Amino acid sequence: MLISATEPDWQREKAVPGRYEPAKYLLSTIRSYQRVKMKGGPVSMITAPFLVLLHRFWSAVSGADIPLDSRIGGGLMMPHPNGIVIHPEAEIGPNCLIFQQVTIGAGLKPGLPVIEGHVDIGAGAKIIGNIRIGAHARIGANAVVLHDVPAGATAIGVPAKIL
Repeated sequence: MLISATEPDWQREKAVPGRYEPAKYLLSTIRSYQRVKMKGGPVSMITAPFLVLLHRFWSAVSGADIPLDSRIGGGLMMPHPNGIVIHPEAEIGPNCLIFQQVTIGAGLKPGLPVIEGHVDIGAGAKIIGNIRIGAHARIGANAVVLHDVPAGATAIGVPAKIL
């Protein structure tokens, strides 16, 4: 079954009651904060500080650095969120999979990564600078991606090369 690169599968983010899933609770807090800020008004002024505290709690518990104003499509999965760092202006499409110790951020050139839908990013990978990762691409563990990766391709190595 091919997972969609355009339509988010929100079930992937849904926490199972009674199960320890800090990444899903962190994402839930980010989504709630973004919804509250979009609505604005007095309710936003009351609930936003509480959600900021919840975000800080789940960030510490999960070990991930994902800002509240991140541009993340629905259906993100982070089975092991420890050490994940995402720049707030990087764009991540729907139904992506990100493993531990991944960094998505700025490089020497201006601009930030754009990761299209259903991209799998292996443990320890670094995606740096003004690059685009195409839909259904795969980034290997510990790869350092400094150039665009076409849709459906696999990038591995340091610096990453397309297979």
